[in-house]
This record gives sequence, C-alpha cells and structure tokens, in this order.
Amino acid sequence: MKLLRFLISREGIISVFCYSLTAVFSFLSFAPLNLPFFVWVAPFGLFLIEKRNRGEWKKLIYHGFGFSILFYLVSFHWVYHMTTVFGGFDWYLAVPIFIGSAILLNFKFPVYLLVFSFLAKRVGKFFPVIASVSILFAEFFTPQVFPWYFGNVVAENQILAQNAEYASAYGLSAFLFFVSYYLFSFRKPKTFFRLLTNFLSKHKGFQKKILFGGLSFVLVLILFFGNGFYLFQKWSKVKPISEREVLVVQPNAPLEFRDGRNPVEEIRNLMTRIDSIVERELAEKPVDLVVLPESGIPFFTTHDTEITRYSRIYWHQFESLMAILALRHGTNLFYNELDADVVPEALPGRFSRRDVRMYNSSVLMNPNGERRNSYQKVFLLIFGEYMPFEWMYALSGQTGQFAPGTSLSLIPYYEARKTPSSQTKNLHFEDTVTIGPAGVREYYSKDKTEEKQIGSFLPLICYEVIISEFVRKFSGDPDFIVNVTNDKWYGNSVETYQHHTLGRLRAIEFRKWIVRSTNSGTSVFTDHLGSNVDNDFTPIETSAVIRKKVQVIPGEMTFYRLYGNLLSYLYMGIVGLVFYFYVKRNS
Repeated sequence: MKLLRFLISREGIISVFCYSLTAVFSFLSFAPLNLPFFVWVAPFGLFLIEKRNRGEWKKLIYHGFGFSILFYLVSFHWVYHMTTVFGGFDWYLAVPIFIGSAILLNFKFPVYLLVFSFLAKRVGKFFPVIASVSILFAEFFTPQVFPWYFGNVVAENQILAQNAEYASAYGLSAFLFFVSYYLFSFRKPKTFFRLLTNFLSKHKGFQKKILFGGLSFVLVLILFFGNGFYLFQKWSKVKPISEREVLVVQPNAPLEFRDGRNPVEEIRNLMTRIDSIVERELAEKPVDLVVLPESGIPFFTTHDTEITRYSRIYWHQFESLMAILALRHGTNLFYNELDADVVPEALPGRFSRRDVRMYNSSVLMNPNGERRNSYQKVFLLIFGEYMPFEWMYALSGQTGQFAPGTSLSLIPYYEARKTPSSQTKNLHFEDTVTIGPAGVREYYSKDKTEEKQIGSFLPLICYEVIISEFVRKFSGDPDFIVNVTNDKWYGNSVETYQHHTLGRLRAIEFRKWIVRSTNSGTSVFTDHLGSNVDNDFTPIETSAVIRKKVQVIPGEMTFYRLYGNLLSYLYMGIVGLVFYFYVKRNS
C-alpha cells in the first residue's frame, strides 16, 4: 500500500517519469532502432532524481532500483523469454527471477546516484566531471550478467566509436555523461540567459568561471571527435595483407521439443538442410572457411571418446556429415558441439555419471575432414548453462550443467583445396547411415591435400563477445574474430541486435573483423572500423546464409589490448585526488 500511495502521488509520478525518460530514451538510442539523438538526453532522468533527492541516501537507493526495474522492463524484456524458454521456468517463477535479476544485476543505478550525490554535496561544483566519474565507477564496480554500458549506445556514432581502441565502452560512457550534464544544465532557457548575462557583466569572477566551463566542454568534444576522426581515417587507409572467403550457415536448428514434435525427425531434417545449403552455396564458389553457429546441431558431439560414448552424446552420423562437408568442398569447417571429459580424480574406466563434465565446445575440421583444435566456452550463461545454486537445477529441466573451459588459444585454420573433388558422386547426409567417419575419409582419400596452416582466428561462443576484459586475455595475433551464438532462446526480439551491438566494439578494440554466426539470426560481418559490412543482416527465425571476403588486417597490438582499462582507472584516480585536495583546502 505504501508503494501504491507513492506511485499515485506527485512525487511518484515525477519519479516514474524520470525512470521512463532514461529507460525509453536509452532503448530508442540502442539497436535495432539506433536513434542517436536520444542518447544525449537519456541520463536526464538520473540527473533529475539525484538533484531532487541529494543527500537523502535511502531515497536514492530506492530510486536506483526503480531505474533498474523499468530499464530492464523496457530494454531487456527478453530476459523473461530467456528464463521461460532457455531456463524452462514456469511464469510464476520467471516473474520473480526477472524482477530479482533486474535489481541484482543493475546495481549501477543506485550506486551511480549515491556516488554522484556524495561528491555533489562535498565538492559542490564541477558537476559534469562528477557525472562522468560517477558513471565510470558504477559501471566498473557493479555486477552485470549482460555487460551493458551507456558507452555502447554512444558507439552507434561511427566517429565516436573509434575511441574504443583506447578506452572501450567505459570511456564513451564517461564522455556521454560529461556532455549530457552540460546539456542538462541548460534545460531551462532562463538558465542560459542568466549565464549569458553574468558573462557579459563586468564581474571577472563570473566571466572566468563561465569561460573555463565552456572551454572545458569544447576541449572534451574536440578530443573525442578529433581522435575518433583521426583513428577512422588512419584505419580506413590500412591495406589488408590477405582476404579469406567465409560462408556463414544459419540453420535455424530446433532447441526443444515440448510442443510434441518428433526429435529424431527434426534433427534428421536439420542435418539434411545443412547438407543441402552448403552444397548449394559451394558447388560453384568455394570458400576458405564455413562457420556453423552455436547449437547449429544440438545435443551431440563428433568427439569419439570413451566418455562421450558413455554419456551417449557421440553420434557417428554427426561426425560423418561434418567430414563430408569439409572433404566434399575442400574447406575448413568450424562448428559447435557438446563435449565431455571426467574430473581429474576419476579412475580410468571406473567413472560414474557424477564424474562427467560437459562443455559447450566449438571445433575446427580441416579440409581433409580431420578434427583439429577445439575451444570450450569459458564464460557460462546463468540460468541456461549453469545454476548459481545446486538446488535450483530441480526447478528447471532445461538448464544444462556445463563446466567452463580453461584454454584461451587461437584456432588455426588451413589452406583450402584449390581443385574440386575428383569423385563423380558426392556423399550426402543420407549416406551416413551406412558410411561412418572413417569410411567418408577413405572415400575422399584421393582428394587429400597437404595440411598447410595459413592463419588463425579468435573463437568466442555466445555472449563472451560482449566481455571486453575477457576477450583481451587471448594472446597472439588473430586474422579475425569468430563469434558463434544461439539467440533462438530469445525469440523474435531485439535481443539479437543488442547482443551484436554490444560485441561490435571488439572489432575496434582489436582492429580485426568479426564473423558473427547465429542459429536463427542475426548473422553479420563487422569490419575493423566497427561497421556492419553492407549493413547485411540475416533475417530472424529462419534458415539463411551470408558470405563475405574477410580482410586480414595487419597485426598491431592496440592500446586497449595492451593496457585494457588503464585510461579509465587513471581518470577516476586523478579526479578522485583532485576532489580530495579541493575539499580539504576549502573545508
């Protein structure tokens, strides 16, 4: 009742308006709508709430959670869909999970309000700087499952996005709040005229103060736009050292069968569909690499071991088809699968089901149809690939129990076969009923070529691509980045566009192209400037293909790869010291 009385009061109506202002304008600025004007006024709701409740710490915390819930409801409404479909929870469990995750994973809003108010009361001026350093602190030191930063929205501007090479999304967040607070200061026309009158007066103190503030604003704009323009021009002129033809296959694989469909029939139809798509696309136009998405063929593995056979996830027809695709067209094939091993303490040949660890794994098969390197997903998705507590697995039969991978190695790939297959009759999926993997390789033995590594790429599975601090841990110089993902769990929603936009900055931080392969849309190629090539996205919830020539940009360790978030930490540290001595001197 107390909450209801607040919501219908004048203060409650104003508060909800502020929450909505930030939530809706942020959503309008972000993918797929991409209306960049709104991003500069989106923080106004936060500024208004802080100004009206400055120093009232308890109220600021409540308002922060108000922002969290409404922001989640507007921008991340698809989390509810993920909880019900991916996690398998009933609605009466999904709703509190949604609200709880909105609060627990958006602490940045109450933290931002508290830090801003604390600094505003003690410093009393330099509010644009306070706004920028407060959002940096809040985004750095609060937990988030889907790392979403205001800087990601700013990066929709092609020039400003280039600054991510030095400061990632964090630096763009600080820039946004600095500029936005200046605009917020002039939200009332009379404020502008008052400042203009003061500047024209003969009071030198006023003139100096206004001139300093205006110059700092202009200098920050010049710094970010100027540096962005320079980097855009610099990297636009870089010539690639080679090009790789890459085909992305989007199979739209089924993920669950609670609607009564026959799983065996659906999986066989899927395998036949992938087979025919690849043959159609590569019959006349060979490529260097074919990429299948996460869960492109779900539930199974091509890794034939005692453990995978014991776990009943190895399927010889899956391995046979992958070998056929690679050998038939003489190309590298990168695909996703389950994989398994046992805990170190398990005895050989005497392990139990409790000893088995499952992995979300992606594998490279060379042009000779031979399994080579694999990558196991390191960052697992909560409520989808693991539960935070053991007892929660009983609530959802859909959630997997995966173990995180440990390797951060690049995936080598090899020179594709330059000649078509010598076989007069090619193999297809229906042949895998009678021909196993060894038989497939024997059938195409005359087409075997010398294995010659021509490069490597950086593999990322699903939302790993949006975690900048994690991606920079990979060592070596990749030719490009491959992100395989499965956004089918989120239905026909904006999630897939948001997912890609959050990961797009990795192309700028690394100055490498990104190949994004999804199960059901949207698949796309992104160049080293962070531009979506030809703005060509595959449609959602359908099978499709997309192919491009991926440019291999000369290796260069960018500032962000070398030093990570150093600039953001320096900025927070320097501003903190300046404020400390300023307050101490004036107290």
